Amino acid sequence: MNEAVIKPTGAVLGGRPLPVPDGVDPAMFARRMGRLWTVQVESAFAITPRVRRVRLTGAELAGWSHKPGQEIILRLPQDNGEVARRHYTIRRFDRAGNTMDVDFVLHGDSVATRWAQNAKPGDSLDLTGPRGRIVVNPQAEWQLFSGDETCIPAIYAMIESLPKTARAFAFIEVAGPDETQSLEADATVALEWLFRNGAPAGPSRLLPNRLDAFALPPGRGHAYVIGETSNARAQRQALIARGFPREQISAEGYWRPGRVGGHDHVDDSH
Repeated sequence: MNEAVIKPTGAVLGGRPLPVPDGVDPAMFARRMGRLWTVQVESAFAITPRVRRVRLTGAELAGWSHKPGQEIILRLPQDNGEVARRHYTIRRFDRAGNTMDVDFVLHGDSVATRWAQNAKPGDSLDLTGPRGRIVVNPQAEWQLFSGDETCIPAIYAMIESLPKTARAFAFIEVAGPDETQSLEADATVALEWLFRNGAPAGPSRLLPNRLDAFALPPGRGHAYVIGETSNARAQRQALIARGFPREQISAEGYWRPGRVGGHDHVDDSH
């Protein structure tokens, strides 16, 4: 839910100019960010009162490949000629239709909110990726997902990729009942919505308290705790305190108050 604005400079990647932030080595940046893809808006529509889906398409997507749960970095063009870099998880990629769905949580007067609200068919933009370490562990006997509305694309994409034999549990925090979304999954899924009911999004005990009360099933599980950084960190630490192995937890802060751009890695060094 954060943004960084950079000016076009320097390097070339994939045959096209790739803007690089000031002070960053272009070769290292290219290796880290991956290929630059050019796409167009096919359509844009609301899926809840506060979430807008933008469907992207383009000839270049014929070569697209990613793992459910991974992210892209959208390069949103601004009226002043600058570019806003924004991290978003891929909600769905339809190879047959050559389309990619990206969901935007509409919050305040942010660059990304304005872009998503004004997006219209034919608008062009670039993106880099895919990237990200939050992906399904296929060796787990059960899967546990926890996050807020910014995490629904990742959580749903991962759950929908699970086979029929899989078991999954999911706790998702949203503003209220009108922000819930339908899920189509082959796996057996226990999905529980947690409502803020007027409380602001951000650091809270809503998800940590629910996870504390969750009875961990037997067998080897894997937990994915994502969303607001302090909430993800609290849940990870609580799971470890209960004896849940560190290597079976994938944790990442998607956003936090005051952070501009990027995600926060949540591990033993933080």
